[in-house]
Amino acid sequence: MSIEIKRLTKEDLSIFNSLINLFNLVFEEEPKIGSEANSLRLLENERFIAIAALVENEIAGGLTAYELPIYYSDTSEIFVYDLAVKPEYQRMGVGKGLLQSLKEYCIRNGIQDFFVMAHAEDEQAIEFYHATGGKAEKVVNFVYERETQ
Repeated sequence: MSIEIKRLTKEDLSIFNSLINLFNLVFEEEPKIGSEANSLRLLENERFIAIAALVENEIAGGLTAYELPIYYSDTSEIFVYDLAVKPEYQRMGVGKGLLQSLKEYCIRNGIQDFFVMAHAEDEQAIEFYHATGGKAEKVVNFVYERETQ
C-alpha cells in the first residue's frame, strides 16, 4: 500500500473537505463544516497546518495543527488540534506517517516540539501517542463557553 502524505494548500480544498468529513466520522460527531471562504482562509494561513494521508487518491487520514508563537523563545510550538485515520487504515502506519510529516515540518522551521491532547477515556488514542514517542503530562483542560445574551 502506497501512502501519499501532503500538506494541504488552497488548491486542495476538496481534500480538506474530505478530511473534515473524516474527522466527523471518526470522532462520531454530527456532520459540520464551515464555509468555503473560511476553509480557504485557513488553508492560506501559514500558521495553520493541514496534512492529509492519501491512498489511491482517497483520504485515509489527516491532521490539523496550529503554530503558536511563544513569548519565552524566538521559536513556536505546534498544537495538534485533530488527528484521525479511517478505521480500515488504522494500524497500517498512516498515523505514524502523519506525525513524521509534522516532525519534519518542525525540523524545517526550527520548531522544538508539538503537543496534542487526548481524552482520558480514549484509550486507543493514548496508546497510539505512547507508541509513537509521545510523553504524557497530567493536565486538566478547562473549557469556557461564551455566554449567550
